[in-house]
Amino acid sequence: MILIDPPLVPSRGRMWSHLASDTSYDELHRFAQTLGIPQRGFDRDHYDIPAERYASVVAAGALPISSRELIVRLKAAGLRRRKAEMLAPKKPGRSYGIGIRGSSWPAGAYTPGAPLRESCGTARSLTIVTISLPTRA
Repeated sequence: MILIDPPLVPSRGRMWSHLASDTSYDELHRFAQTLGIPQRGFDRDHYDIPAERYASVVAAGALPISSRELIVRLKAAGLRRRKAEMLAPKKPGRSYGIGIRGSSWPAGAYTPGAPLRESCGTARSLTIVTISLPTRA
C-alpha cells in the first residue's frame, strides 16, 4: 500500500511529506512515476513530497498516516533504510564487485597485481574489478 505522512518536515523554505510503500520499492517507484514525481526525490526508502503536492498525492490513492505509523509500517515490512545503516562501514571479509564503466573488456584483460596499462594495453577509466577484504580471526 502507498503511504504518505503529513507535511511536517521543514527544509529549504518548504514543508515536506514522505511517500513510501509497505509492499515494495517497485510499487513506490511506479506510483511516483505515474504522478510525475522526479526520481531525485527518492531518499533511501521514501520520496520527499512538498506540502503543495500533498492533496494531489492523497487524491491519487496514497493513504495518509502519521509519521510514526509510516516508520512502524516500513520496519514491519523490512523496507526501512536508515541513514546510519547506509553510511556504516561494511563488515570485513565481504567481497565488493565493482564494474568497469563505459567499456566491455574481454575476460582476462586484467591480470591482478600487474600495472593497469601493461595488462590492458591502453589507459581506460577503470573503477576496480573486485576488492576482497580478509576476515579477522
